[in-house]
Amino acid sequence: MSAGTGSAPRDLDLLQSWHADWSGLRVAVLGLSVTGFSAADTLAELGADVLVVTERAADEYASLLPVIGARLWTGDLQTVPAELVAFAPEVVVASPGFAPHHPVIAWAQQSGIALWGDIELAWRVRDKVLRPDGTPADWILITGTNGKTTTTELTASMLVAGGLRAAPVGNIGVPVLDAVRDPAGFDALVVELSSHQLWYLSLASGDQALSPHASVCLNLADDHLEWHGSFAAYRDAKAVVYRRTRIACVYNKADIATREMVEEAEVIEGCRAIGFDLGIPGPSDMGVVDGILVDRAFLEERRSSALELTTVADLSARGLAAPHIVSNILAAAALARSLGVEPEAIARALSQFRLDPHRIEVVAVAGGVTWVDDSKATNPHAAASSLAAFPGAVWVVGGLLKGVDISALVSARGAGVKAAIVIGAERAQIVEAFARHAPAIPLFEVDHAQTEDVMAEVVELAARIVRDGDVVLLAPAAASFDQFSSYADRGTRFARAVQDRFGGSADE
Repeated sequence: MSAGTGSAPRDLDLLQSWHADWSGLRVAVLGLSVTGFSAADTLAELGADVLVVTERAADEYASLLPVIGARLWTGDLQTVPAELVAFAPEVVVASPGFAPHHPVIAWAQQSGIALWGDIELAWRVRDKVLRPDGTPADWILITGTNGKTTTTELTASMLVAGGLRAAPVGNIGVPVLDAVRDPAGFDALVVELSSHQLWYLSLASGDQALSPHASVCLNLADDHLEWHGSFAAYRDAKAVVYRRTRIACVYNKADIATREMVEEAEVIEGCRAIGFDLGIPGPSDMGVVDGILVDRAFLEERRSSALELTTVADLSARGLAAPHIVSNILAAAALARSLGVEPEAIARALSQFRLDPHRIEVVAVAGGVTWVDDSKATNPHAAASSLAAFPGAVWVVGGLLKGVDISALVSARGAGVKAAIVIGAERAQIVEAFARHAPAIPLFEVDHAQTEDVMAEVVELAARIVRDGDVVLLAPAAASFDQFSSYADRGTRFARAVQDRFGGSADE
């Protein structure tokens, strides 16, 4: 029982619908970014008593809280605020930036206060807008160390091409609560989930816990260890994506960890395991045969036949043939097929699909040299995929490593690059890894502290190294916040520096 008023605690198991009685429920919302505001706005609309607790409040959101009927407290959260204790919340809804060891999260758990993320809240109120048949939208869940956003966008585009009303939501940037409350309604929500959001989902239990139509963990590698505390905890959070899946658990045959997650998952009876990789598929798999992407999972004659989805040649013409992108396409196709989307619609969606900026994006070809921005490769696993797609590149690497050891990546891929240009606050670890695992590779450090100077120096150094036919690849294997405001800012500055250096001499 939570501390505070002494009133009988609410039976939260009854709050499983938009139409339940939420009035007066005391909820503390932690954080006031786009996710926190969407939670506060939803709860206020439901009639709950909402207190938003945050260290900093952006004016664009803070000014709206009185309008929606929520209160705001700002201040130091390294200790539990007395105002929060006095409020005596029955539920704490935390933004995903709050790690399990955060003092307020630890207090909530020790006090027996229900702890939800925005995804848990959205699932509980998913019936606000129903489909014509009277049911809420199907949910498709997507996670993985890398490829989440691309696969989420691919899946949503395939569903739309198949005639379904679908939206990419969640960690991709659009709060799922906003989609749940959209009066137009949806047939399906494609929900990108971070390991942080999944950790909060892991706290839910029972038959009312989230139960997706289909789910996938694309891959698993070291990341966010500073948030979870260990790789095992990170892995366990990712595995939650498969829990209570109803129709299809999609997994990566090339990543044994994802298969083991499916094998261990408590799913709804009748749910199928659907594998994907770049090899020849078995029955119930998606794969590649003689340059053709095929489905052997969602057809009656799957033991003897396959359905063509697209070809590697067609994907190559649109810049989508890098191996990790092909894997993402197969995963997305499996998810879309689980909802009945026909192969022709998948091919049509792929013919119009473009990768987002900063994902293996060619920013210029100048003097026969290709300059590629993959700033979104913010961890070693993602950078390894980029390096596999562009062997022999001049590799621009570095930033904040987030507690991850980069030695394995340098050992596996470092000796195959033409040269390495090291940037960022944690250069020493990368330089040491090259000295140990790839000492023959030319290594250059950029030690500029000023953000404005970093990429200009990177491009100048690279221009001295490259020859006709070479590739310069920005795949940092690290977060950007030591020197840049975001991975997008880092990639944009790289592209701008290339254009400034070569101007009108760029071939594209």
